[in-house]
Amino acid sequence: MSSRRTSRHRAVQVLYQCDMRSLPADQAISAFYGGLYSEENAEPPEKDPFMEALVHGAVEKKADIDERLVKYSERWRIERMPAVDRNILRMAIFEMMQGETPPAVVIDEAIELARKFSGEGSAPFINGVLDSVRKEIEAEAS
Repeated sequence: MSSRRTSRHRAVQVLYQCDMRSLPADQAISAFYGGLYSEENAEPPEKDPFMEALVHGAVEKKADIDERLVKYSERWRIERMPAVDRNILRMAIFEMMQGETPPAVVIDEAIELARKFSGEGSAPFINGVLDSVRKEIEAEAS
């Protein structure tokens, strides 16, 4: 069983493939597992249910998520955002919408992913957007 950090890392990779290659979630997930099988192991990899839930949820709720992205990413159109940032944000917003993980953990994990995979200005941008989304989700819940 993968750690949640590893699952988030994988989910961003799969969402990136969905986004860049216009793949359905199931096809991108299958391709991801196929890549793990050929690159890392002689045996098929274990399924990663948390990664799959993040991918499916972010894809299924994409319209709602992107509406929030547009609202809080000042002067940035979604299609002009770096693809990695866009998909980190989609995954994190979905996870916050689910309410199962504390928002601070989701935001910290997203910032770490941005530091690892994206440009220098991405971490503060992602932090700002996610903090605004967090406030909105908390206001909706009360």
